[in-house]
Amino acid sequence: MQIGIIGSGHVGLVTGACFADLGHDVHCIDSDEKKIRLLKKGGCPIYEPELHDLIKRSVLQKRLRFSHRIRDAVENCDILFICVGTPTKETGETDLSAVTQVAEQIAHHMKKYTLIVEKSTVPVETCLHIKKVIQKKLKRKIAFDVASNPEFLREGSAVQDFFVPDRIVIGVDSKKAEELLRIVYRPFRAPILVTDPKSSEIIKHASNSFLSTKISFINAIARLCDAVGADVGKVAEGMGLDPRINRSFLNAGLGFGGFCFPKDLAAFIHIAEKNGVEFNLLKDVLTINHEQKMYFVRLVEKMLGSLKGKKLAVLGLSFKPNTDDMRFAPSLDIIPALQKRGAQISAYDPVAIAESRTYFKQVKFTSSVYEACRKVDGILILTEWREFQEMDLNRIRKIVKKPVIIDGRNMYDPQVMRKNGFKYQGIGKGFKSIKR
Repeated sequence: MQIGIIGSGHVGLVTGACFADLGHDVHCIDSDEKKIRLLKKGGCPIYEPELHDLIKRSVLQKRLRFSHRIRDAVENCDILFICVGTPTKETGETDLSAVTQVAEQIAHHMKKYTLIVEKSTVPVETCLHIKKVIQKKLKRKIAFDVASNPEFLREGSAVQDFFVPDRIVIGVDSKKAEELLRIVYRPFRAPILVTDPKSSEIIKHASNSFLSTKISFINAIARLCDAVGADVGKVAEGMGLDPRINRSFLNAGLGFGGFCFPKDLAAFIHIAEKNGVEFNLLKDVLTINHEQKMYFVRLVEKMLGSLKGKKLAVLGLSFKPNTDDMRFAPSLDIIPALQKRGAQISAYDPVAIAESRTYFKQVKFTSSVYEACRKVDGILILTEWREFQEMDLNRIRKIVKKPVIIDGRNMYDPQVMRKNGFKYQGIGKGFKSIKR
């Protein structure tokens, strides 16, 4: 099948490369001509495990094409997936200008029946908005459908998530649109939920909001555990044994980051208020998430005393492992707060150093864990990269000034760390002197 992907960011590029790997002829479109030139040469503008190999293989087999002209996709494809950015305005409202512009261009070039599929995360009624824009801009009467097919791709495991999804959601209002999307997703064994477009659009926002709520809930519990001397890991384990609760997303730490959760929460709150619904629960989720980063800074101060003149190693800069994405990363709030208190920072991340240089000032970026930790007063874990789990603790202990590890991701067993000669503190592991 001829498939067009409009927008070659994280979602669009993964979706296009994976569809091509399944045997479809895919046209990936993006207005960034520099990005398109890189992709045509077999390069990849983002770090995502397995993605680069997929792109190179599909380009070589001539199943994956790149262009900066929407016309190339509209004229050649029967299905167009809209994967452009939908950032949040200062008001919390979703900026749909890119979606609107794409809809106008589709209408300008469309000459035959086309199924337009909204895959970006958008507010409810966006499919209706796209439909109205196209109807207004069409020069002659041409049949088309607009459908919702939200993505559930996690950065760092997006390729795997695409090929082994836990569910596929399709929001349609015509049998033809449903049949075409069922053909596209025929190779997958995941359950397919077919619903109306509005319900499909809400499913994505509701899912991310619920997961965010679980994260903020367990972080609030972690603060209580610190206050009374309990272990949040055991608490989460006990809660997770209840099948109604489940253990996933009950990992205490620095809170959620990345582009999706903060953006989607703000957008969902705005959508609710616009429709007369006060969603105060989600406002509290955002507040707890923001406060968690400063809670960690206070923990560092409790462990090390005054930070003035202290040298600290920060391990992990990206918002999560297996990505170089720095958007809403906890490090963006934590490092400046540490510097404001007089700390000197050396930092290391396996893939996000280049991206990080645009965000931080007066940070010494290093090429290894060991270089970052040399002669420091404390080591701070901000991202749970596997490389940090496997670092040589004996070597680390010999090169630091003080063997102190403050773990914002609860990566390590406190008893093991203490046996290796480290003064160790995680989140929610019992530190009674910290004020909530």
